[in-house]
Amino acid sequence: MYTPLRPLLFSLEAEAAHRLTLYALGVAQRSNLMRWVAQPPPADLPVRAFGIEFPNPVGLAAGLDKNGEHLDALGALGFGFIEIGTATPRPQAGNPKPRLFRLPGHEALINRMGFNNDGVDALVRNVERSHWRGVLGINIGKNKDTPNEHAADDYLACLERVYPLASYVTVNVSSPNTPGLRDLQQGDSLQRLIATLMDAREKLAVRHGARKPILLKIAPDLDDAQMDAMAAALLGSGINGLICTNTTIDRTGVAGSAHASETGGLSGKPLFEPSTEILRGMARRLGDAMPLVGVGGVLTGSDAADKLAAGAKLVQIYSGLIYRGPWLLTECVEEIRRQSEEPAAGTAP
Repeated sequence: MYTPLRPLLFSLEAEAAHRLTLYALGVAQRSNLMRWVAQPPPADLPVRAFGIEFPNPVGLAAGLDKNGEHLDALGALGFGFIEIGTATPRPQAGNPKPRLFRLPGHEALINRMGFNNDGVDALVRNVERSHWRGVLGINIGKNKDTPNEHAADDYLACLERVYPLASYVTVNVSSPNTPGLRDLQQGDSLQRLIATLMDAREKLAVRHGARKPILLKIAPDLDDAQMDAMAAALLGSGINGLICTNTTIDRTGVAGSAHASETGGLSGKPLFEPSTEILRGMARRLGDAMPLVGVGGVLTGSDAADKLAAGAKLVQIYSGLIYRGPWLLTECVEEIRRQSEEPAAGTAP
């Protein structure tokens, strides 16, 4: 059903199309019409990571449902897990519009949304009202006007609010659309932030009777020295997992195309290679110390399987859904299953 509707959606302004799509999904879910929208993958490809059992390894990346308003509809599509947010302590409008741009010739998006969200309290209320009970990740960040020296306060405020509801919590220090945020990925700043959050997690684990995994989401624009420093900061830190990666500020893959000069983070097909290279590099550096989540440029089932081959335990999709529709989820799960069932090279069938 998505293929004939895509030209209509692409004729609309990008944010308007986003809102309309989520609204339509909600109507379909409440009207028992989801069978016309998508064919969910069978729940028979379980994966265990961070101490959590995932029904399948393909999840929804943060950003599509920032406020957790559409969990029931998105959950009906059959994701192995859903990550909502990024949530900040206080509501914020984000950057001025327009701030979301399609690059159809490259199957890509550029966004400079700027953590637009209704605030963590609104997200918590939405999650509490939802009926979906799958694996839920909640992505947290800092408000734009919070200086980096006080960033930990924002992350702590969000962590405390979402902790009882989240299956895991993701710490976002890698969006290119909040000034100075990526500085928190660096050296001592990252180590201090992680240590602060780990201390808080231990107190919350006692209070709530459960130790929830905390993951870190990193940028694709890291060189070897930065990856070395990142790995050194993470090993022994207590962080449970790494999401590789957020959007990129590099425009090499879309140079010369319409909107390529827009500021913001580039996602979609051109992100696949750089994000997978960071995934592969961090997998080499971290070994079996923690599971990795691969995200960035997944537009086919083969892309998802390639993320696993590069070292990921789980995969997330987002921009691919804009270009391929909900069928992409089922295609990814089926391709991962197919490749997992193939005999290893050199072995008898």
